[in-house]
Amino acid sequence: MARGIYECVNCGHREVFESGEPLLEKACPKCGSDMLLVGFAEGEGQDNVPQIEAFAPPKLPHDVEEKLRQFYALEFEGVDGNLFIYEVKEIIENDFERVLRELEELGYWAALKKRGKRVLLFVFPAQEVKESNPWLPWVFLIATIFTTFMAGYYQALLYIEFLDIFNLPGLRNPYLIALSFSVSVMAILGTHEMGHKIAAVYHGVKATVPYFIPFPNIIGTMGALIRVKSPIPTRNAAIDLGASGPIAGFLVAIPVTIIGMKLSVAVPQGAIPPTEGGITLGTNLFFYLLGKYLFPIPDGYVLYLHPVAMAGWVGILVTFLNLIPAAQLDGGHIARAFLSERAHRYFTMVLGFLLIALGFLWVGWMIWAVLILFMGSMGNPGALDEVSPISKKRIALAVAALVIFILSATPVPFSAS
Repeated sequence: MARGIYECVNCGHREVFESGEPLLEKACPKCGSDMLLVGFAEGEGQDNVPQIEAFAPPKLPHDVEEKLRQFYALEFEGVDGNLFIYEVKEIIENDFERVLRELEELGYWAALKKRGKRVLLFVFPAQEVKESNPWLPWVFLIATIFTTFMAGYYQALLYIEFLDIFNLPGLRNPYLIALSFSVSVMAILGTHEMGHKIAAVYHGVKATVPYFIPFPNIIGTMGALIRVKSPIPTRNAAIDLGASGPIAGFLVAIPVTIIGMKLSVAVPQGAIPPTEGGITLGTNLFFYLLGKYLFPIPDGYVLYLHPVAMAGWVGILVTFLNLIPAAQLDGGHIARAFLSERAHRYFTMVLGFLLIALGFLWVGWMIWAVLILFMGSMGNPGALDEVSPISKKRIALAVAALVIFILSATPVPFSAS
């Protein structure tokens, strides 16, 4: 086995180890710091001093090193494989997105992290971002338009039947109602995901176009998503990416819900024959405020939602679920901007177990708990730059997301009657 000569990056102590690894973490017998490989022992001299075979650790290309020193006053710490480590003595360029953008042109990425009282810069080769299939999003989009239209058609038939039973006025064209439902759902979900996409483009984060997920259920979809394919540069960017989708979708869900509530009908509760196996939609603060101030319902009456109102309700629920501040959900990215990786992991675990407890109110929370605990076990790496402060505008954006989370919170989304 190779006998490597290592030098402590902190105190300079040299020691021979039976190893050839470039870096031995916390191996210094004097101060406990990392030991960097500086040569190999070929034999013992008269003074029992190991003879050193010249060994040059890997170095960054000169142009990359030169570029870094335009942005930071640096002191080389060591290298671990393809990871080059520097201690930052002074930050010259405060715009980390510019740093990352110019480094990426040279084929490298960087991460700025705090380690105790020190600031370290980690530099590593940029990963190749593969092109996505250009046709697949369109296939999913067309399929989701079809499944949401069919779901809207089914809801339209139930709505028209309800109008006929109680001899109530209202539009009875199932195709127009189905189309209005499909357009409403697609508008909310599409705006949500485009909010993410626009924020990603603004911050130079590579991401796919929205993928809609068709599914033959009561709403015809399992939502939509975009895939982020490169690291999030800063905590400001993390908040923008996390908050942009829910806020954009919520702003569209507001008029959709108001229009749908206006089209909905109220009937005396005693006039509805008792049934078994029915489903009652849960309420939230947003719907409560609408019912109290814009569409007050007389005591003893119940509201039968028009399919467009159902689309608005679904949009509000999707907003709430995405803003849960756990794992890598939208709310999780926002929370991670304010918390360390370790604190956020613990926070995610607590929320996961809390959802298990909520499973006694709605069994669906059990599924969400398992999902969050699974995603939480993989952690949330957070932004590359965890040193630069969060701007006041992003703090305000996070507060706005918190307000929307409270307004849209639906503890019991569905209940059986």
